[in-house]
Amino acid sequence: MRFTQVLCGTASAVVLAGLGASSAAQAQTSDQQTVDSIIVTAQKREQNLQDVPVVVTAVGAKLLQDTGVKDIKDLTILTPGLTVTSTSSEASTTARVRGVGTVGDNPGLESSVGVVIDGVYRPRNGVGFGDLGEMERIEVLKGPQGTLFGKNTSAGVINVVTKEPEFGFGANAEVTLGNYNAHGVAASVTGPLVSEKLAGRLYVAARERDGYNDVRTGNGPSKRDQDADQGFYTVRGQLLFVPDDQATFRVIADYSKRDENCCGAVQIRTGPTAGILAIVSGQAAPVAMTADPFKRVAYSNRGAPATIEDKGVSLQGDIDLPFGSLTSISAIRQWRTDNGQDADFSLADLAYRNKDGTNYSQFTTYTQELRLAGKSDKFDWLVGAFLADERLETRANFLYGNDYEQYLGRLLSRSAANPAGVANFIAALTGRAPNTTFTPGQGLYDRYNQRATTIALFTNDTWHVTDAFEITAGLRYTSEEKKLNTFQTISDGGVGCGIALSAAGQARIASIVGAAATPTVVGNLCLPWANPLFNNRGTHQERSDKEWSGTLKASYRFSPQVFTYASFARGYKGGGFNLDRTQSSNGLPSGGSGVLPIYDTSFPAEFVDSYEVGVKNTLFNRTVLFNVSLFEQKFTDFQLNTFLGTSFVVRSIPEVKSKGVDADFLWFTPVKGLMVQSGFTYADTKYGKQPIPNDPGNALALLPGSNLSLAPKYSASGSLTYEAPVGGNLKARFNIGAKYSSSYNTGSDLFPPKMQKNFTVVNGRIGLGSADDHWTVELWGQNLFNEKYYQVAFNGTLQGSSGLSATQNTYVPANDTITYDAFLGAPRTYGVTLRSKF
Repeated sequence: MRFTQVLCGTASAVVLAGLGASSAAQAQTSDQQTVDSIIVTAQKREQNLQDVPVVVTAVGAKLLQDTGVKDIKDLTILTPGLTVTSTSSEASTTARVRGVGTVGDNPGLESSVGVVIDGVYRPRNGVGFGDLGEMERIEVLKGPQGTLFGKNTSAGVINVVTKEPEFGFGANAEVTLGNYNAHGVAASVTGPLVSEKLAGRLYVAARERDGYNDVRTGNGPSKRDQDADQGFYTVRGQLLFVPDDQATFRVIADYSKRDENCCGAVQIRTGPTAGILAIVSGQAAPVAMTADPFKRVAYSNRGAPATIEDKGVSLQGDIDLPFGSLTSISAIRQWRTDNGQDADFSLADLAYRNKDGTNYSQFTTYTQELRLAGKSDKFDWLVGAFLADERLETRANFLYGNDYEQYLGRLLSRSAANPAGVANFIAALTGRAPNTTFTPGQGLYDRYNQRATTIALFTNDTWHVTDAFEITAGLRYTSEEKKLNTFQTISDGGVGCGIALSAAGQARIASIVGAAATPTVVGNLCLPWANPLFNNRGTHQERSDKEWSGTLKASYRFSPQVFTYASFARGYKGGGFNLDRTQSSNGLPSGGSGVLPIYDTSFPAEFVDSYEVGVKNTLFNRTVLFNVSLFEQKFTDFQLNTFLGTSFVVRSIPEVKSKGVDADFLWFTPVKGLMVQSGFTYADTKYGKQPIPNDPGNALALLPGSNLSLAPKYSASGSLTYEAPVGGNLKARFNIGAKYSSSYNTGSDLFPPKMQKNFTVVNGRIGLGSADDHWTVELWGQNLFNEKYYQVAFNGTLQGSSGLSATQNTYVPANDTITYDAFLGAPRTYGVTLRSKF
C-alpha cells in the first residue's frame, strides 16, 4: 500500500520536534536517538529537512502535544520569529513571521503569512485559531514562499499536516479539566473499512471554559459578566482509498463551530474624557479602570458575542504515472464569523455592533491544484496549476448607543472652564429635539460582495549538477481578478450631518462656536457612520493583478554533515479593496469637502525581494541538528491596515526592510530519553524613512525609520523533554518549553503608550502512564509564571487625541489625551488530562 508506506516514512518528522517518541528511538540500532529522516514538504515534495534550502521549523505530533499546541497561536511558543495575535474576535487573528504580517481586522486584506491545512489554502489566518485536531506535524516556512504556495505568502507559510487514516485499528480518547472551569473531551478512531483498500479516521472534540476577563456592564443592556470564554466543538472525518500500488485518494470533511464571547478590552491608560463618560453613563465619578489592567476587568455594556463556523470537504488524489507522480487537490470551504461588539469599551453606551445577522463576514472558496512531479538522474522537476474562486460576503453595522449624542455634544462643548461640557449641545447645534439627531439604535448598514478568481501556473525544478552541488529554480505566473460591489446606507439618513453640511446649518453652528471652530464641529458631526453622502451609495470596483514570482537557489553539500545554500526569492501579495468607509480629511471648508466619501478604496499589490544564505549541520554522530541562516528582505508597497479611531484605513508603505538571522538547534543528549530543542531569531524589521503617503493628518507620522509593530528584534524558544521508565510497566514524561520576546510596540501607529516590554512565557507538562501508552495522566500548565503582556493596544473610540495634526508631525506626550485599550494575552492556565489509547 503505497500511501501507507509513505506515511511510515513521514512519521520520522516527529523526531525533529522531539516528538521523539520512544518508538522512534527504539527503531535505531542503538539506544542513542539520532536525526535520521526528518521529512518535510516545504517544496511540495517529500524531502529530508537537512536537504531543503529553506528555513523550516518543523514540529511533530508528540512535541505539539507536550507543549499544549492546539492552534496556531499556541504554536508561537515553539517558533522563534513567529508572533500570533487576536483583536476584536478570535476570527481577527494575525500571524507575523520575522515581524511581517497583515492586521486581520479588515476582511478585505489577505494575510502575508499563508495558512495551508492538508494542502488546502485558507483565506485568512483566523481559520487556524481552533482545534486543529490530530496533527502529524506543523511546518513554519520563513520568508516568501510564493513559487509553490501562492500570492499571499510574502512573509511565510504555516503548513499543517494532519494524521491520515491507518489500516490498523486504533482509537484514543482524552478528558481534560482545568482552571477557569475548563473541561473538554476528544476522541478518535481509525482503521479499515469494508476492505483492506479503504481506511477511515474520525475525530471529534468539544471544549468549554469560563472567561479570562470579568466584565462590568453598567446599565446594560448586556448582563454578561465574563469575557474571553471558550465554547466550541469540531468533527473531522477522513477516508483513505488505496485501489492499487499506483494510486491513493484521500477525502477529508470537517465542521467546527465556536459560540464564544470575545474579545473585551481593558483600559491601559485613561484620558481626560473619562469624566464625560462618567456623566453620560450615570456614574458618580470616573471609574478607576487602569489601576491594574492585568486584574482583567473589562468595561462593556454591550458585550462581544461571536459565532464562528468553518466547514469544508477536500479530495486529494496521488497517482503514479510512467513519467511522474500526479497530485490533485480539490476543495470547497466556507468560513463565517458573526460578531457583536461594544465599540467604545466603556460603561457608557456610545456605539456598538449588533450580532443580529447584519454584522458578519463569510468566505466561500473553491480551489483546485494540480501538480506533476518526477525525477531523473540529474533533475527533479515539478509543474503545476492552481485555480481559486473566492466569494466574500461582508455585512457591517455600526449603531448609536443611548449616550452617543450627549457624549459627543459634551465633548465638542467642553473647555478649561467647563470640562464636563454642555448637556444637549448637539440639539442646540442642529435645532432638533434632544436625542433625535443621533437616535439610539440607528446607524450604518453596509454590504460588501467581493469575488476573486485566481489562475496560476508554476514550476519548481532542481538540477543535480554534481552529487554535492544543486541548483533549484522556481517560477510562478499568477493572474487574479477582483470585483467588489458595495452598497452603503444609514438608517436615519444621516440627519445630523446633513444639517451640518447645509449652508444654514453651518451658519447656525458658527453662531454658537465661532467660524474658526466650525470645521472641527462639522467634522465630528460627519464621521463616516453618520455621513449622509454615504447613504444609499452603491459602487462597483474592479482590479486585476498579473504578476511573476519565483526563486533561485544554489546548494552545496560539503560533507554528509554540512549542507549550505544561498537563495533569492521574489514574492508578492495581491492587491485588493478596503472594506470600510473612508472619507477625505483635507480640511472642512463650507460645503464639507473634507467629508467627501472616497470612492476608490483599492490598494496595490505588495512585493518582496528576499536573500538568504544558510548552513545546515548534522553533527556528533547525527545526534545534533544546528541550522543557521542570514536573511535580508525588502518589501515595497507594504499593505498597512490601521485603525485611526473612527475607521480602518489601508496605506501602501513605500518600503519595509527586514534583516537578521534564524537558528534552530536540536540535541539528542547522551542521557537516554533527554532531548533539547531550541531556536533563535534576530529580525530588525523597519519602515523606510520616506514619509507615509496619503497621511494628511500625520496619524502615521511615527512610522518612517521605526520598527514595525509586533516585530520583536529578538525572540528565542526552547523545549526540554525527558522520558524515562518507572518500574517495569510505567513511564514518565516531562516537558518544559519557553518563548522569549524582546520589547515591541503593539499598535500599528506606534504611539509610545502601546509598548510591550520584553517577556517570557513558559509552559510545562508532567505525565505518568503505562509503558504501552494504554493510559496516561498529565498535569500541565500554560504560561506557568502568569506573564502579563498585551496582544494589541489601540485607541479608544472618540476618546482623546494624539496631538498629531496636519501641522504637527512630532509626537509630544503632554499633548496625547487618548484613552488606550488593549487585548491581553492569556493568563496562567493549568489542569489535568487523562488519555487512553487502544
